[in-house]
Amino acid sequence: MERALLVAERGRGKVSPNPLVGCILVKDGRVIAEGWHDHLGGLHAEQMAIHDAEAKGHSPNGAVAYVTLEPCNHFGRTPPCTEALMWAGVSEVIIAHEDPNPTVRGKGMRVLQDAGIETRIGLLEHDAARQMRAFLHWCEHRKPFVSVKMAVDANGSVDDRSKESERFTSLGCLEKVHELRRNCDAILVGVETVVRDDPALTVRYGRAERQPLRVVIDPKGRTPSEAQLLNDEHETLLAQSSFSNLPSLLNQLGDRDIQRVLIEGGPTTVHHFLEGGLVDEFYLIHSSKTHATPVPSNISQELLLQHGMKLNGGMVWGEESVDHYLRQSSLG
Repeated sequence: MERALLVAERGRGKVSPNPLVGCILVKDGRVIAEGWHDHLGGLHAEQMAIHDAEAKGHSPNGAVAYVTLEPCNHFGRTPPCTEALMWAGVSEVIIAHEDPNPTVRGKGMRVLQDAGIETRIGLLEHDAARQMRAFLHWCEHRKPFVSVKMAVDANGSVDDRSKESERFTSLGCLEKVHELRRNCDAILVGVETVVRDDPALTVRYGRAERQPLRVVIDPKGRTPSEAQLLNDEHETLLAQSSFSNLPSLLNQLGDRDIQRVLIEGGPTTVHHFLEGGLVDEFYLIHSSKTHATPVPSNISQELLLQHGMKLNGGMVWGEESVDHYLRQSSLG
């Protein structure tokens, strides 16, 4: 199952609104094939694993399938995975996590059991839940998992008003930020960020199968017509709702199958999300540089704890250190 979780990661950033799924086929005590959901409309993990076994000259008949998520039993972009497993003749299916989607939820397991295939569930369930955190959150709440990314200087400032807007973190950090963007369905900022920075808010480092939706909170229509994000081929949503309507905005995004949104706005936007209890995850990036005319972030560990966040560990992105916080209910 650890291997199945590992190969599932190959679909990250490419399969939303579908979840990450990996499948390993084991026969006579050895791995004979592996598969993962690679892109929308492509083979599901179970189907890819069966195809992989046959391509390698192995029969999947009698194999044990390790799958990170309960196999689907409905027609969507592809036929049901339960049918593929039954057709392949697997003897047992071991599942990490039940699929909370109402179209699946337990039905896949029952179909397999009714066909005489031994089925077990719960192996590395918490690991699978962490991997599918945004998908599970969306299934339960029908709104996106909210991540925040904020970079601050040595004194907690987010910008230097003494000069034109510019990045003050390293290239290595920028590459990690773009990896984070690639793993989100939408990026959200306030209109002040657009006016000050004129950002593109696209994924430009690493391979991007798709670009996230750009969302600008702009209740008074202040977004300049010449702004980058209004003059390229990628989609931008100008949200005319005020900060008091953020829950409604998140519900609208959830209805559009947006499962994870990344907040890259300034302190005003971030604080409104925090005060509304809407932040699920926070990446606080620390730079060693110092701004001459600082713009305080007013973000501290104490404030994040006060709003239900808990430090989940640290990491290094390029030359910067990063504190990673999660809402306590999301730590699972």
